Amino acid sequence: MGLTSRAILAAVLALATAVAPAMAPAQSAYPNKPITLVVPAAAGGPTDTVARLIGESMTKTLGQTVIVDNTGGAGGTIGMARVARSAPDGYTIAVWHIAQATAPALYDGLKYDVVADFDSIGRITDVPMTLVSKTALPSKNVTEFLAWIKAEKAKATYGHAGIGSASHLCALMFLKELGVQVEGVGYRGTGPAMNDLLAGQFDFMCDQTTNTTGHIKDGKIRGYAVTTKFKVSSVPDLPTLDSGAMPGFEVSAWHAMWAPKGLPKDVSDKLVAALQAALKDPKVVERFASLGTEPVPADQATPEALRSHLVAEVKRWDPVLKAAGAKGN
Repeated sequence: MGLTSRAILAAVLALATAVAPAMAPAQSAYPNKPITLVVPAAAGGPTDTVARLIGESMTKTLGQTVIVDNTGGAGGTIGMARVARSAPDGYTIAVWHIAQATAPALYDGLKYDVVADFDSIGRITDVPMTLVSKTALPSKNVTEFLAWIKAEKAKATYGHAGIGSASHLCALMFLKELGVQVEGVGYRGTGPAMNDLLAGQFDFMCDQTTNTTGHIKDGKIRGYAVTTKFKVSSVPDLPTLDSGAMPGFEVSAWHAMWAPKGLPKDVSDKLVAALQAALKDPKVVERFASLGTEPVPADQATPEALRSHLVAEVKRWDPVLKAAGAKGN
């Protein structure tokens, strides 16, 4: 090999050595380590159930473990603030629900913007809610239950998963329609609230089918009605409030996935694809059905659809909460 050839070869090797470190990060495909899925509520509640089902399916698609981390408190704002502060690298994501839309009206000085500080991944499911009580109540059906509340309103108590949670919003609208005021007891999530309902510590609750179906079927709590305008297959014996007791009444709890603002597009695309694959996963579909819900259509499991939905929901609930004088704590 002549001098010129050696010089050229040396130059090529030197260039390759210099470029290799710069190229290395690009060769490390996302994800290359476990992903933390923050649930801003206590373990055992409906959002925790949804998140764990989705996380398990996304683990298979992404090839990395999706670890659920329950960070409850302050109506979910502690957990969502944590997500907003996290690096936008796809290794911290969140599954939360309608409370994302109620937070601006409930919390003065909220430390994040519910729209601007997050990248939307997509909606997951719209969960019907059920009106349920402890089994010790004398009422056996929804008509008797409404009569009981009107008669016992000064003594009655209801539980919810925190100010602005889906269970709180549902109860507020229910009591408003009924025209009575009842004392509410707030918890750090629906899981703890349900435990106390099962123990008879308060009288009734309006909670998601994902948290009530099994207990209703086991006879551990009493179900009276569902809050959607259609009957729910997992609790077929329950009428809708709309069908008789409260015409026009409709409340459901939607769930969705977010990430910190600023995700690289390739990372966002992978998360969106993994979420959409999870919503088609037969195990997820079957489990959702057993809990009285189903995945949203594919066109709703997109960043654009979730962003539009969130903006509309903020506008919907802001006047309702302000009129009720509700404030988070």
